[in-house]
Amino acid sequence: MNVHFKMTDKMRMQVIADLERPHRFAAERLGFFRCRVSWAKSELLVLVSRYQPIPDEQYVNDTSAGCFFDENTMRTMLQHSLTNHESIFHVHLHDHLGMPNFSRIDLRESAQYVPDFWHVTPDLPHGTLVLSRNKAAGLCWYPGSRKVFEIARITAVGPQIRKLGKRP
Repeated sequence: MNVHFKMTDKMRMQVIADLERPHRFAAERLGFFRCRVSWAKSELLVLVSRYQPIPDEQYVNDTSAGCFFDENTMRTMLQHSLTNHESIFHVHLHDHLGMPNFSRIDLRESAQYVPDFWHVTPDLPHGTLVLSRNKAAGLCWYPGSRKVFEIARITAVGPQIRKLGKRP
């Protein structure tokens, strides 16, 4: 399956600014993209409609990873998905130039909580992205498939179209 993830470049810059803010104990920040989806020709098109940062008090003080969020965060995002019929994509920043990669912890944790969104919106894809300063990588879980799909194209649309993902 070909997945194309799109956002505005202005939003990408706002998300990076939010994710690079220091937290009093978490080593990194994270947030969620709220998205609409559509089929365009032979690809799934995921369009970001909103960015949802995680409030400071919803981070869990646990040093076994860069950061963890609490159950209120998950409840809030599940409710957004249900109420607005939105796909949810977790996002965080690896602060460097070039193509980012998911860590083992990123992969393990996202595989545990991303499918939970199918309890409220079983017909929608959900996933995770990792941004760098100029690139991005992503994974998408699609309903009815046990396979996790690499997001083939990630673009940021603004005065210029920035190709952030893997395919040209």
